[in-house]
Amino acid sequence: MYTASITAQVTGIILGVHFTEGQRVATGDPLIDIDSRTYRAMLMQAQGALERDENLLAQAQMDLQRYQQAWARNAIAKQILDDQEKLVRQNEGTVKNDQGTVDFDQVQVDYCHITAPIAGRVGLRLVDPGNVVQTAGTTTLAVITQLEPITVIFTIPEDSLGPVQDRLRAKAKLSVDAFDRTAQTKIASGQLLTLDNQIDTTTGTVKGRAVFANTNDALFPNQFVNTRLLVNTLQGVTLVPSSAIQQNGQASFVYLIQNDVAHMRSVKVGVTNGGQTQVDGINPGDVLANSSFDKLQDKIAVVVSNPPPPASTNGASGSSAP
Repeated sequence: MYTASITAQVTGIILGVHFTEGQRVATGDPLIDIDSRTYRAMLMQAQGALERDENLLAQAQMDLQRYQQAWARNAIAKQILDDQEKLVRQNEGTVKNDQGTVDFDQVQVDYCHITAPIAGRVGLRLVDPGNVVQTAGTTTLAVITQLEPITVIFTIPEDSLGPVQDRLRAKAKLSVDAFDRTAQTKIASGQLLTLDNQIDTTTGTVKGRAVFANTNDALFPNQFVNTRLLVNTLQGVTLVPSSAIQQNGQASFVYLIQNDVAHMRSVKVGVTNGGQTQVDGINPGDVLANSSFDKLQDKIAVVVSNPPPPASTNGASGSSAP
């Protein structure tokens, strides 16, 4: 979900590296210390200037109070009072400038003590004590990658975008399964987090991000996985093996076996998943041919070599091979 590449914000010598390679760190854990003596000296100078100017301001404010009292008794000219008011304003500006310098120098000192910005796993050590780092340098001091949770970015065809968006607008929690490179072994299960805001015109797909708890470290950063997104669950539909469905131009049909005779039956094909296809036009318990299609014709007698199991009551259709 997060990857932090840490670089130096100040110039100095590395005094200590406080992590080991591959260590799990929490937010705020110390990582690297850079020599801060120069920046502490500058901070002390700024603090001294601030203290001096604060006292000058306090003195000018006391004088202003005296002049205001004298002006009330007509003891001084109005010009003297006006000059003192502007002097106070000048000293206030000086104090603000000094305070800004102190804050800036304090930030430089804090930059010398680098802590983990996120919780995660530290990679291999990239610097050692004694190395000199530069403010304008591009040297990466450490890389932290968050592992728990972790996200998977995958693509969805733009033709499938509508159903996914409909479910997201309905506040549905869509599950996502991550499989290995062969798409055979499931690694982890997560949940769709969001979709990208535009379609990639070169591929006709839109990116989605799914989040996984990853408490067992089954997923690794930059690992290649195959994902399967469950958009919706259809209830009360009839499923047949996808291999039993034949095509005749744009029409789909199956061979229905009744009394050892094959009958061509047109079907309306729906969703296909995991080698199973939803169809309309077939009743639960019907026996379908699933092989030897080159020998089949409508209303031809067949011999069932692999009898189907008894029809179940859960609405699943049987299949057989002539």
